Amino acid sequence: MLKDKVALVTGASRGIGAEVAKTLAGHGAFVYVNYNGSKSRADEVVDEIVKAGGAAEAIQCDVADFDSCKEMIDKIIADKGRLDILVNNAGITRDDLLMKMSEEAFDAVISTNLKGCFNTIRHASRYLLKQRSGKIINMSSVSGVMGNAGQANYSAAKAGVVGLTKSVAKELSSRGINCNAIAPGFIETEMTAAMTDKAKEATIAMIPLGRTGKVSDIAGAVLFLASDMSDYITGQVLSVDGGMCI
Repeated sequence: MLKDKVALVTGASRGIGAEVAKTLAGHGAFVYVNYNGSKSRADEVVDEIVKAGGAAEAIQCDVADFDSCKEMIDKIIADKGRLDILVNNAGITRDDLLMKMSEEAFDAVISTNLKGCFNTIRHASRYLLKQRSGKIINMSSVSGVMGNAGQANYSAAKAGVVGLTKSVAKELSSRGINCNAIAPGFIETEMTAAMTDKAKEATIAMIPLGRTGKVSDIAGAVLFLASDMSDYITGQVLSVDGGMCI
């Protein structure tokens, strides 16, 4: 499905990003597994991909750093000559009630979760425009669609990702470049594992399907948007949330 395609997945050393990287590689893409701090975990993802018969390479970059993103994209183009799929998945949380939230906590989340998307798209777009093709998939969140108490920074960043996605789609679609977003709901990851049982039960009660999602649910949606099956879809937000946003 993705034979000869080159993909970059940011924040791919764990959780949703790791599953997305493995899924894209499993369908034929060469995948750059981006990480910021944990090279060992990124290498584990690469090893798993290679053992399964795929091809991948770990690549370090703090997506919040504009210049570092340029270096990362330039390296990919220098090595492979193209970039077909960009998945902006890297994200952090610094949850707190608004009245207690520090400026640093707000800025850090905006810098990684929102500006990180801008940084990679900004530097990749010059190459995608020359190719006259490409799929950009940005990871938003149910929090960016509905808002969430204790996540003013995260919700603002993820809502910003929606606006960025639609703007990019309008600017680049005439050159054959699709840009869409995915808004995951309550997905089982290391982040959600830290929640108390009471908090998990309260969240599940808000989901019409009555259960949490799996990282494979998000990876499947990314695969669809990265493939030619989604060629006539752009500027959209696909909620993968068990009906949470209904």
